[in-house]
Amino acid sequence: MKVALIIWDEFTDLDLFLPWDLLNRVRLYGGRSDWEVNILGTKKEHVSDAGMVISTSGMLEEASRADAVLFTSGKKVPELINDPSFLSRITLNPDQQFIGAMCSGTLMLAALGLLENREATTYPTRREMLQAYGVTVVDRPFVIQDRIATAAGCLAAIDLSTWVIRSLAGEDMVSTVMQTVAPNGLQQAL
Repeated sequence: MKVALIIWDEFTDLDLFLPWDLLNRVRLYGGRSDWEVNILGTKKEHVSDAGMVISTSGMLEEASRADAVLFTSGKKVPELINDPSFLSRITLNPDQQFIGAMCSGTLMLAALGLLENREATTYPTRREMLQAYGVTVVDRPFVIQDRIATAAGCLAAIDLSTWVIRSLAGEDMVSTVMQTVAPNGLQQAL
């Protein structure tokens, strides 16, 4: 199984690092040697909003071959959704892939035409931009419709990550992964 995390310059750090860690635990603690998580972008390195340099493992075009694709968010999203050369590099199939986005990354899904006649959530400051695409914006931390999910608020990345794990590896794997990160005393509740 291949999972792609999409980044660009000035992406929001937590939107990458939290899913990166949780999703890689499927391989590390769940024993799934067939599980691969890749960071994709437009160049070999991108700089996060906080200034961290992150190496990519591939280019945007590779997202078409992933079983699941998650978009981060960040300051440059309004610029990127109006850049046809950027958007043309991303080809996704919601009938065969699980596709999700965090906060303003939801605008990427709308710009790619994936949210037509759907409900979605986004960060409050991006609500009007998302509505301009004709999307029904709801005030919930996490929204799933078919194979597309949107999350609002960086900590909703937990919901987005567990949705991908559940969809591709099953409920037992979600429990396995979450037990490795649960606060002391709460592992039995999972």
